[in-house]
This record gives sequence, structure tokens and C-alpha cells, in this order.
Amino acid sequence: MLKEKLKNYKIILASSSPRRQQFFKDLDLDFEIRLKEIEEIFPPELKGPEITDYLSLLKANAFEEDLQQNDLLITSDTIVWHKNCALGKPKDHQDAFEILKALSGDTHEVITSVCFKTKTSFYLINETTKVTFNALSDEAILYYLENYKPYDKAGAYGIQEWIGFIGVSKIEGSYANVMGMPTDKVYNYLNGL
Repeated sequence: MLKEKLKNYKIILASSSPRRQQFFKDLDLDFEIRLKEIEEIFPPELKGPEITDYLSLLKANAFEEDLQQNDLLITSDTIVWHKNCALGKPKDHQDAFEILKALSGDTHEVITSVCFKTKTSFYLINETTKVTFNALSDEAILYYLENYKPYDKAGAYGIQEWIGFIGVSKIEGSYANVMGMPTDKVYNYLNGL
């Protein structure tokens, strides 16, 4: 359905995330993956979705010179927003442990922005989902880190993994967004092209 509608576009997903790549496959889209190393630094005054909007656009702008007439580039960024602080991917095991310890027994927000860029324009969407964790024991956190190694995930966890099954007590908003892509909003935008 969507594939037919987008047949005049060459869809480029600029993400190394296996979850985002799988979402695009599951949406039955034809796409190619292109990657560029981007230093993900944002101005310190930005808050919440301003950060992910900024980083998504920053990633898209890195491809500015490469885009052809029918290209549709899609970039994305996800952060965990907790106590007025952005939590990205953990630096190492200790950082991951401290992040999960801070999220334990509390509510945080998972914010994802998606940028759609063509040769002549761009459009940004973002989504915020509230996630509440049960109190997590040190043993549970260590077990998760040892067995799932979530070092490529914002907030040091994947909701679709063991920690999500035993640790998440409540979710308000898009589940797919917590995995890194608000698929319903992406679909709606692409369907409107």
C-alpha cells in the first residue's frame, strides 16, 4: 500500500539501529541504508524534544550535498529524559548501571524525533512516551547488563527485552516510540506525501 504510494521516491534510512531498520522492513518499505559518522553534540540550553529535533536535523544536514531529486532521507534520534536531563547511550558498563539505577522506581520520558529531508525541504516530527519502572534490584540490573549488553540504547535499556518484561510497570503513549521510532506518525507522514 505505502510502497506503491512512495514508488517515485528513493527512501534512504540513515540509521545503524537494527530496530529502526526492522520497523522499515515491517512497514513494507523499499529503502536503502546510508550512514555517516556525526558527532551528536547539542546546545546545552535545549530541553526534551528540542534536543532530538536538533540532532535529527543535524544528522539529515550531513547528507545535504548527496541528495538527488527523488531522494527522501529519514534520520532519527532518541533520548531518555529524566529529571530534566537527557540520557543517551551509556558510555560503559558502570554508566549503564547508574542510568538504570536512576530510572528504577521512577517515571521517565522517551523522546524520539524523525526528520524527513529532500533536496529542497525538511519536516520534523517527534513523539514523547512516559515509561514507569518498578524498583529494580542491583542483581536484576547486573543480570540485564551482563546478558543483554544494552550499550547501543538510549537510557541503557530496550523495552522489548527482559528488563522491559520485568521492570516496566506502566507506559503512556507509543510502545514503538520507546523502541526508537514512532511508527504510526512515520506512516501517517509518508502516507500523506
